[in-house]
Amino acid sequence: MTEPKVPGNSGTGGLTWARVCKECGQQHEGQDNHLYEYQDEVDDELVCHICLQPLLRPMDTPCGHTYCFHCLSSFLKEQDFCPVDRQRLQLHQCRPSSLLVRNLLDKLSVLCPHHAECQQQMQRCELQPHLHNRCPVFKRLKEEAERRKRPSWNELKGRKGDGESSGDAKHMPALSRIPVRDQAEPGLINPAYEESEDDTTPLRSSLVAEANVVELFREELEEELGLRIVGGKDTPLGNIVIQEIVRDSLASRDGRLAPGDHILEVNDVSLASVPHSRAITVLRRPCSLLRLTVMQEKGFKSRDPRPEHHPLSSTNSTASQPSHNLHGNTTSNHNPGTVIQVTLVKSQRTEPLGIKLIRKSDESGVFILDLLSGGLAAKDGKLRNNDKVLAINGHDLRHGTPESAAQIIQASEVRVNFVVMRPAETQEEGGSGGEGPGRATRRVPEPQYFRRRSTYMKDPPGGFSSQEKTVSLKKEPRLSLGITIAGGRDCRSRLPVYITSVQPVGCLHRDGTIKTGDILLSINGVDLTQLTYNEAVSVLKAQTAQAQVVLRVIQTISEDSEEDGEAGNTDELDSIEIPGEDNLNWTPLWTRWLGLPSHMHWCRDIVLLKTNNESWGFSIVGGYEESHGQQPFFIKTIVPGTPAHFDGRLKCGDEIVAVNGATTVGMNNSSLIPMLKLQKNKVTLTVVSWPGSLV
Repeated sequence: MTEPKVPGNSGTGGLTWARVCKECGQQHEGQDNHLYEYQDEVDDELVCHICLQPLLRPMDTPCGHTYCFHCLSSFLKEQDFCPVDRQRLQLHQCRPSSLLVRNLLDKLSVLCPHHAECQQQMQRCELQPHLHNRCPVFKRLKEEAERRKRPSWNELKGRKGDGESSGDAKHMPALSRIPVRDQAEPGLINPAYEESEDDTTPLRSSLVAEANVVELFREELEEELGLRIVGGKDTPLGNIVIQEIVRDSLASRDGRLAPGDHILEVNDVSLASVPHSRAITVLRRPCSLLRLTVMQEKGFKSRDPRPEHHPLSSTNSTASQPSHNLHGNTTSNHNPGTVIQVTLVKSQRTEPLGIKLIRKSDESGVFILDLLSGGLAAKDGKLRNNDKVLAINGHDLRHGTPESAAQIIQASEVRVNFVVMRPAETQEEGGSGGEGPGRATRRVPEPQYFRRRSTYMKDPPGGFSSQEKTVSLKKEPRLSLGITIAGGRDCRSRLPVYITSVQPVGCLHRDGTIKTGDILLSINGVDLTQLTYNEAVSVLKAQTAQAQVVLRVIQTISEDSEEDGEAGNTDELDSIEIPGEDNLNWTPLWTRWLGLPSHMHWCRDIVLLKTNNESWGFSIVGGYEESHGQQPFFIKTIVPGTPAHFDGRLKCGDEIVAVNGATTVGMNNSSLIPMLKLQKNKVTLTVVSWPGSLV
């Protein structure tokens, strides 16, 4: 049996919020293992053979030994063998230990590291929730740090004449490397806007970004990360950017990555200047550990935030007198949503709130389904059905699950702070609006989500194009074409119908012209480009019964992929996009959609609202350049804590085709940016959005 050493941090002298680890509560270097004060002797089978401490994130070697992940990865950077039996070993050969071993380790009994004032004892897995929700020392350190950040009002007034920058996304971000992304407290302050007493000048200064390292462990080598990716050196975006986190995926459960993060490296392989297809290949490589270096936007840094004496936003705002809540959203009849903070106070810790939480199939996040009659939330009266939960007690839940929200509520003390997004209240045509809160708060079906065929004609980005192909076949009426399809204008992204596989038993495979990824235009003269999936299936079945079939398709082409040798022809490109042999799960890369002619695009209008002094909260790339000609405008960054971020509909990689109905074709960057800045309170962006590549 081994008795682990005790870190010996019983007092709080010298402890600061900046130096203390937010997971174990001890002081150690960011990349070092966490430190715990174990109460009992630990079985040798649960001890790392390198650090001689109970295992943290245990990894099994093929030769049968188990080490902490950090210990083993550090050792293998210098050596190429197992520390115990010296057999040849590489990190990618190792696997996370079984669930049984990890559960045994999680149940080890530990003391709160601040036991001079907090004598709590708990299982190791419960220490982090204890620190953030119940430990008085940890809470005091955090409050002291927040007070130190907050200058006096006289000091604030004295510095107000200093020059301040515009806060646009073009500012050079401040970089720091930390292993874990600190959780912001959405809804408590708006870093993009602070109102002053004598004018309305924003106090934001510049964008803050951090380069962080996020390590993801796969239980199965082929498990998807759950990321949708856009960008690459062959696109106007340049960088590789996370467009979306797939719900209930590995990345979603981990919680540290977010839409808009720029991926710089994967397992020490740089993605800084690689085409999109190459980046996807690197991200899809089967391995148990992915070490991602990402650039993460943190929002605008407030140069001098005011003391906290502002009243909290109220739910009693009226249309005749708009109010600005903490995120600067204007409450009006045209607002797509209002951010509201609500605090519920329980009579005791175990009192239920009486809230039913759900997830939705068409939108990520957590939503309030119902407030139980007689429950605490129903009596309080501020929360409503269909509110989207953005945060609870400072924990970001914009991409969370009802289960994680319930855990946060259960671990809370008597006060539970909610930050919710409430859909804009609308009235039925000819109605008085007095039909009760449940009806008034329901979002009208797609006034702002409405998608339509684009009428804005433009060229694809440089390096992307398309070509039409026509196949005419004489066949037996009962003989199948041998293709499977996906897409349709009723799917989430309003995609055209495309081919997901060409089966070797069908007549199209023998012809060889039609390939996986081709988009269907027509069959026997019947247009397929505006049909839903079921409509397309019905038309294909009916026309395939004919003795002669004329099929028109369009194939998109990426010149850069051919130059890089990543995809010299369509077959090689498909081999990149299909990591396995299962064509049933084939999905196109994001870059496949960029070459489509604009008459096949569908677009939608997104209305953003803000106060006079806020930034809209997104950066753009593209426009006319002498060296590259006319490039479309793409959303590159969405800044946390801004109108674009809280609205939630704009995504990195979206293409802006019009602003307030005026086409962006022919504009350059220096024309569009001032045009956006001139829109004081409201702007309508017409965008085309393609789903990112899934990894």
